[in-house]
Amino acid sequence: MAICPEGHDSTAADYCSVCGELMGAAPAPVHEACPNCGAPVTGRFCEACGCDIRLGVAPTMVAPAPPGTQSAQFPEPVVAPEPVVPQQIWVATVWADRQLFDRTVARKGPDAERVEFPVFYQERRIALHGKDFLIGKRSVSQGVRPEIDLGLAPVDIGVSRVHARLHIEGIEASVTDLGSTNGTSINGSDDLIPAQTPVPLRSGDRIHVGGWTTITLTTELG
Repeated sequence: MAICPEGHDSTAADYCSVCGELMGAAPAPVHEACPNCGAPVTGRFCEACGCDIRLGVAPTMVAPAPPGTQSAQFPEPVVAPEPVVPQQIWVATVWADRQLFDRTVARKGPDAERVEFPVFYQERRIALHGKDFLIGKRSVSQGVRPEIDLGLAPVDIGVSRVHARLHIEGIEASVTDLGSTNGTSINGSDDLIPAQTPVPLRSGDRIHVGGWTTITLTTELG
């Protein structure tokens, strides 16, 4: 029985009956690793990728990867992006409050005889980014630029130019009346809050200024 260059016992004399190697061919070169994929080899054909060690041909050649990187055969793992955590923001919603107007007229407060409830008032939502927000009416000549400007038509004449200040500190909020003519009240009360004194607020609280203007303060995920 003949022995092929790969060391198999062959029953044929021309080609090895075990691996098909040409009988009498030169022995296959010895490789410690496959030149294509780098896997350890002991024979002519790599058991990992099928590369012909003698000819250096594989079914799919894998290009060597640069140092410090992985080859295309073993791609880098996909890393999921960090989840976006929604942030809590405060929102001031300005609207025309009919009940406030009726209470103002009933108690005959300052300017009650001159205040008129608007036929139409577009509700406004103001996202509060920051800490301090002036409530009042804009005046270029006086240098008054309130963040919550109530000087847009239709105008509530009961609101002072510098009426109140809203303060936001994380999840806490407060409102301070700045000595306005008609004062500031909260949550449907006819009792005015003391001037120059911060009053704590919670999400959902209503701030009443002027003859019919209410500002609802809420927290939302933005």
